[in-house]
Parts: sequence; structure tokens; C-alpha cells
Amino acid sequence: MMYDLLIAGGGPAGLTASIYAARAGLSALVAEITVCGGQIINSQNVENFPSIPSIEGWRLADNWQRQALALGVKIVTAGVTGAERDGENFVLRTAKRDFTGRSLIIAVGAGHRKLDCPGAAELGGRGVSTCASCDGAFFRGREVAVVGGGNTAFEDALYLSGICKKVYIVHRRREFRAERRLVEAAAGRENVEFLTPCLPHRVLAGEDGRVAALEVRDTETGEVRRLETPGIFTAIGMVPNTQPFRGFVALDGSGYIPAGEDCRTEIPGVFAAGDARAKHLRQLVTAASDGAVAATGAIEYLSSRR
Repeated sequence: MMYDLLIAGGGPAGLTASIYAARAGLSALVAEITVCGGQIINSQNVENFPSIPSIEGWRLADNWQRQALALGVKIVTAGVTGAERDGENFVLRTAKRDFTGRSLIIAVGAGHRKLDCPGAAELGGRGVSTCASCDGAFFRGREVAVVGGGNTAFEDALYLSGICKKVYIVHRRREFRAERRLVEAAAGRENVEFLTPCLPHRVLAGEDGRVAALEVRDTETGEVRRLETPGIFTAIGMVPNTQPFRGFVALDGSGYIPAGEDCRTEIPGVFAAGDARAKHLRQLVTAASDGAVAATGAIEYLSSRR
């Protein structure tokens, strides 16, 4: 089947693009490696989306997907492995099969940056986690550490402070990138302690093969401190999931797709939307905005072809 629009990625950008496309009468297919929703499915509560004071992340994602399906969008669960041109059309390659379309939106989002210190990689999933809402309950009543200084790190720390005995926030600088209200909220919790300017030095395993402790190093004094914590949650930035498209579209030095605010890439008919696009702000609302812009661009592109 020939689709009007192929969409790689079923996060907020991809789903929004599919909704706009379907409402314009286009046939749209979304390929997503797991469940639709992107990073928001791991958010306990989403409180920064206009007109919705608070909603569970998985519920917002489910609403988004249901709306797309009701409009006739085709959603396939398959990891995207690449894309190529086929004359004036495009082929989206997935682990299951290939799909052909007249236009393409790349909305593959970004993944969590991994902790880079001895022991971290080996203990991933065994005490080192990137999802506090997913794994926090395993450490109820115990001490944990959160590595990072942005909004996600503080949101994780605040959530964990409600179920854990102690929460250490480890950050490489004395200043935090997080919003002031989040920093003040964390500072007001008796069981939250800031460790700055510090870097993770080494993750240590216990006899059971799981995390037993985290060593942190003061970047000013060089002093190393051992934290007896079985849980380490990292929130140190994102890496775009654009590797399958290397060689197909241009990528910048960090792996992001350098498309402008119109979401157009250097290839006519190919658009980039959401966290995979090179831009200043990566938030839920900007991902949705990108999806709408990219879909509108695809509609205009297809109209010009006709």
C-alpha cells in the first residue's frame, strides 16, 4: 500500500502529525518500536501541558493514540531501521517490513544519556536506572541518588523523596538548570541533600551483583565520598535516536537533524519533528507543535506534487 505520509516515531510529535494529516484526508502510518507516547509514558504526572492541570503520562499518551486511531491512522509496532528514496517516493524500513509513502516525517525522539563512570554500564538495570517512576518503588524506604541538575532530575528527586529514606542530588556544578520552584521544593525536603559540585566516580556492586554504593568526587577538592545507596537514577540529558537515518538526512555534530522551525529537511518531502530536531527547547508542547508544523508542511508538499 502507498501511504500519503509515513511517520517514524509514535511520541507526541509523531502522533500529533498523524492527527493533523488524517484530519486533512491523508493516509498516514506511524511506526513505533514500543508503545506510543514517547518519554511521557514514564512520567508520573504531566503538569506543563496547556489546559490540562495534571494528568498521568500514560493516560495522556493513550488519549493521543486513541484519537489518532479513531481518525484512521495506521499504527504499527516495529523498530525503524532506516529510510531511502524510491524515485519521488520514500521507503521506511522497519524490523518487520518496509512501507512506502509519498512523504516522510522523522519523529524518533531521543533517549537517555548513559552514566559514564566505571561500573555504571555493567549495573544498568541492576540498580542504575533512568526512570524513577518505573523503578523507584523497588527502593522504598532506602537511600537513593539522582544524578543531574535539570527539571527531570529534580522531578525524579521529589517523587523519590516521598517513598525513599534519603535522596542525594549529585550535580557537576553548584548552579542547577532546573526551574527555581523545583529547586526550592527539593531544598525544602528534609530527606533531600544536594551534593555539588560533584561527579559520579564509580558504581560499586554488592555480592548479589546489584548496586551497593556510589562513589562521588568533589570536582573542586578531589575528595571522594561513598554513598551507601542501592539505587542510582540518571537524568543527565538526551541523545537523539537518529542513527537509522545517518546517511539519509543530514545530522549535526550531536546527531540531531538540522531542520528549521518549518521542520523541513534538505530533502523535499522529508520533515523532522520533536526531540530529534535540532532546537533550543525540547518539551511536550514543542514536540506537539513540531508535529503540527511538519504535517502541515507535508500536506503542502503533497498538494504541490498533485
